[in-house]
Amino acid sequence: MTLEQPSESRLAVEHRTIEVIPDAERHGTPRSQFTLWFGANMQITAIVDGALAVVFGADALWAIPALLIGNILGGIVMALHSAQGPRLGVPQMISSRAQFGVFGAVLPLVMVILMYLGFAATGSVLAGQAVCEILHIDNTKVGILIFGALTAVVAVTGYRLIHLAGRIATVAGIVGLGYLVIALFAKYDVGAHVGDKSFDLATFLLAVSLGAGWQLTFGPYVADYSRYLPRDTSERATFWSTFAGSVIGSQWSMTLGALIAAVAGDAFLPDQVGFVGDLAGPAFVAFLIYLVILVGKLTVNCLNAYGGFMSILTTVTAFDGRSRISPVVRAAYIVAFTATSVVIAIVASADFLGNFKNFVLLLLMVFTPWSAINLTDYYLISRERVDIPALYDPNGRYGRWNVPALTCYVVGVVAQIPFLAQKLYTGPLTERLGGADISWIVGLAFTAVIYYAWARKTNNPPAETIHPAADRGDDAATLLV
Repeated sequence: MTLEQPSESRLAVEHRTIEVIPDAERHGTPRSQFTLWFGANMQITAIVDGALAVVFGADALWAIPALLIGNILGGIVMALHSAQGPRLGVPQMISSRAQFGVFGAVLPLVMVILMYLGFAATGSVLAGQAVCEILHIDNTKVGILIFGALTAVVAVTGYRLIHLAGRIATVAGIVGLGYLVIALFAKYDVGAHVGDKSFDLATFLLAVSLGAGWQLTFGPYVADYSRYLPRDTSERATFWSTFAGSVIGSQWSMTLGALIAAVAGDAFLPDQVGFVGDLAGPAFVAFLIYLVILVGKLTVNCLNAYGGFMSILTTVTAFDGRSRISPVVRAAYIVAFTATSVVIAIVASADFLGNFKNFVLLLLMVFTPWSAINLTDYYLISRERVDIPALYDPNGRYGRWNVPALTCYVVGVVAQIPFLAQKLYTGPLTERLGGADISWIVGLAFTAVIYYAWARKTNNPPAETIHPAADRGDDAATLLV
């Protein structure tokens, strides 16, 4: 089988999946992480995420710094996951087998797959609207189908084309969103719509949670895109490139969203994409802005489709012991995942903003304990020493199930319930805090503490990182056909 080499065309289909990336195939620099994550965050869903803070009660004057705090806090966690990629050369959820066991890692994986489907579906709704505007189609379902096909093509092609899309989205995002900021201030008296409301702790913390949740949900797949970097790549450089790209891109988009919601009021709620197009002004300029929206959504939706496929494969291969699949089966997985997200998008509820807010906050509840366990173990318990071959062996060092990690994960999720502020449930302690949702903070801190206390007594990390034999990559891999 022909392997992806640094000299290959960006249009060459990726052949690697969940196996270790051999040193001979490592390439690139941390700069690629900046452009990928900057481009992935300069997009319409991030604008909507920032607008939610204002739609649900915060003044933009307070929402913007709150979103920044959330982006920074969540971005630190997200970038710490990214820094693992060059060292280990494996997808993020494969590395979590070191904490949960080869079979045990399936528990958070199921939630990860649902997350990818949710984000892919909500992104398809917004991108489908942009496609309709570009092609002058009245049926959003047709736009969603077209966007789904584009997503499948790029995601099937794989890592290199996704990075190229990220670079294109970076340039398009800077120009497009920069223009929208200027247009917003030219068309509206923004200052007159900011600072009308006094500080409110509950809505301030909601904005922090929206920013943090946005970043934390990248954690389960961020290392998938840094694992091709050379093994000797600086962890510091990988961290800062990922952090800067993701935080700057998302904060720019969310700030624009908060200001749009402040000046537009109810006009933004029924048609977010249409409002942004109207803000752009002349028809030709609006057309270009719709293209910017499409490119940005395509980049991040490909991340969702690619990550969803990797998570499904990680789940399946935990039980059959294989580490590779054929390109045909790989493509089938991605197409099936994308088709499922398209179906969800088509039948999605009309209450987009309300459901999206609750979706993001729910994801915080299930992913903060996972992040806490993964990072605590990797940096504090194992101290970056991992038995990489054992990640694929249920009978190896990490075993099938890791009871301490799984117990701490469940306890970490349950511990957040009293602090939730969801549409269907508000915790008793949340009411005493005036409706402020701090569940994700509890999930991170509490889980990290109890896991560290338990795991330092039970875990058995290797004396140094164990890498696969140089010739193990292809010779020992069994194809699933």
